[in-house]
Parts: sequence; C-alpha cells; structure tokens
Amino acid sequence: MSTSLDRAGVVRRMRRFGPTIFAEMSALALRTGAVNLGQGFPDTDGPASLLADAAAAIGAGRNQYPPGQGEPELLRAVAEHQHRFHGLALDPATQVLVTAGATEGVAAAVLALAEPGDEVVVLEPTYDSYAAVIALAGAVQRPVALLPAADGSGRFALDREGLSAAFSPRTRLVLLNTPHNPTGTVLTRAELAAVAELAVEHDALVVTDEVYEHLVFAGAHHVPIATLPGMAGRTLAVSSAGKTFSVTGWKVGWVTGPAHLVAAVRTVKQFLTYVNAAPFQPAVAHALALGDDFYRDLADDLQRRRDLLREGLLAAGFTAGVPEGTYFVVADPRPLGFEDGTAFCRALPELAGVVGVPVAAFCSEGGPAAAATRPLVRFTFCKSDAVLHEACARLQALRRR
Repeated sequence: MSTSLDRAGVVRRMRRFGPTIFAEMSALALRTGAVNLGQGFPDTDGPASLLADAAAAIGAGRNQYPPGQGEPELLRAVAEHQHRFHGLALDPATQVLVTAGATEGVAAAVLALAEPGDEVVVLEPTYDSYAAVIALAGAVQRPVALLPAADGSGRFALDREGLSAAFSPRTRLVLLNTPHNPTGTVLTRAELAAVAELAVEHDALVVTDEVYEHLVFAGAHHVPIATLPGMAGRTLAVSSAGKTFSVTGWKVGWVTGPAHLVAAVRTVKQFLTYVNAAPFQPAVAHALALGDDFYRDLADDLQRRRDLLREGLLAAGFTAGVPEGTYFVVADPRPLGFEDGTAFCRALPELAGVVGVPVAAFCSEGGPAAAATRPLVRFTFCKSDAVLHEACARLQALRRR
C-alpha cells in the first residue's frame, strides 16, 4: 500500500531539472585541480571603496532587516543610474525594487506576471534559471534561436522568422537577456525593435536581464529595450551589482519599470527572500555613483582579457568568435576532433586540466538552437592574467596530444 511518503519528491514540473551544469563543472574542477573557466565569477574583488563602504556599514550596525523595497539610498542610486546611463526617468519610491541578485528579480517577475498556461518567449541559448522559473510558474517556454551569423563573424544573430513564429495569442512575457549569456551577443537596436514591435502587437510584457550592461566592448552598444518607442510602459529591467562591481556573492540586484509592474514583482519577492544584504545595499549605492572612468576601465580591461583568452584558444586549434560583451567567449573544438561539446567538457579536465561549460546546456532538447550549439563550449575570461595564461598553455598542450 503506497503512502504519501512513497510519492514524496520534487513536484512534477521540476523533475527535469537536476543540479546545474555550473555545479557539475565546478565540482569537476575541484576534483581534478583543473583551471575553472566554466563558472562566470571574477577571481579578484571589486573597487576598494566599495569594500570599505560595506565594512563601514557592518561596523555601524546596518545588519538588521532593511526596508522591504530596499534601502532608500540604493533606490535613489539605481534611479539615478538609469537616468545617467540610459535617459530613463524613474521614481525611486515606486519604480525601483531591490532583490537578492538578478536571478531573484527575474524569478519574482515571471512568478508575478505569468499565469499557468501563459507563454514566455525566450532567446535560446537561454540562461538556465529562466527555464526553471517558467516551469515553476506553470507557464510554457517558447524559444527563439540566436544562431551563428552566416557571415562567419562568430556573432550570434536573432532568428527573425523564428521570433515572429514564437508569438501567439497566449504570449504573456518576453524574457530577454542582453548583453547575452552565453553567446556574448549584444542585441542591436534593429533586433530589439523587432522584439518591441511584436510585444506591442501581442500586448506582451518584456522582462529584460541586463546584468552585463556595463561589460560591452568596442564596436557594440547596449540599448535598453525600455528606451524604444512604446516600451517603457511594458518593460521591467533587471540588473545587479554582481557583475559590474565584481561582487557576485553579494547578491544585490534590482528591478525597475512601471510602478504597477514593480508592485506586482514586490508582492512575490516579499515571500521569497523578503529582504537581503542590508550592509551591502548602501555600499552599492555609493559605487553606482563612481565616475565614468571606472565604467570605461572595467570594459577596457575585460576586453583585453577577452582578447588574451580568444587568442589562446585560436592558438590551441579552436575556432572562436569575438564576443561583443559579457564574461564569455564561445569556442568550437571540432577542428581538434571533438564533435560533442558536452562530452568534450566532461573529458577536458582530465585531458588538459581546464573546465568549460557546454553551450548545449543552455538549450532545450530539440529546440531551435540545439543542433547549431551542440559542439560549442563557453569559457569565461573574467579571471586574472595568470589564470588565463595557464589555461591557454594547458589547452595548447591538448593540441599536441
């Protein structure tokens, strides 16, 4: 006779989600002593002033629950940031919400706005948390491919025909990520205009993950979709301090947009983490006001490290495009005789002492980008020069095997 205990376990809609590929690859790196170019976190701390401000806040006793919306100085700083960099005018009291990183911001937005059976359009390859939160909401994911451009540039371009086909009368949300993880693509104004036109036509809301907004390289420009005509009133933008200030463990993010949509997200968010990161919030507020030279130097230094890693990959026999932003370069190991990126990544720590992440892990099985991305591997370059040089040397030894 079966009991409820026999049936205990994760709910059906989450059974296809196991441990993340990042956890698997990071554990593999620890077990083998491999250089970990899989998970995208820096190996250096952020600005000294930011760290000092956080320590001062802890010492001053700012260690209890902050306000549910977020500390007022951070709400103001985020609003000022959006105006300074993107020309968006926001009321910090009603149009900004602090979250436990961008991951919670995206999750709370989808859970607040998507009903069971609603459709959510996403770009694929897709950051892995998106599929999970769409499933938690009982909604349906409609993937649109970003595919290697036909010109051989290595850029991943939006499939316009696939985009149009993904929309239907049941489309409720469009979940964007630009600059895009894992491909490094920064969506162009024309690509965003195509999304905006369909969102307006189908009366869909847009949730846009912009955590890499300041990690954009020469020749590319980040355009928030909220700045396009007709989009400010239907767009929630999500960002965070983690990538911009190299403090991914602080988990300080924010959601901005129309007051009624931010209020909907807050309704859900308060029952997730409630609040978070009390002493880190004022520190981030001060850091957001850093001068233009900080933001410029951040992008320039990452671009230099991008080039260092990419040149090392090319010397090792991979092909690799030139990412326009983010922490990541996508490489193709087929010239080395490896056809399957997942199998390659699982073997690579033993073969060469390096860890990467298969791009296939960001794609749905049989989805529109699955075949094109099956061989590909994502490596991160947000590491020290010494780490990158060591990884490149190990990968180049692989070619000599």
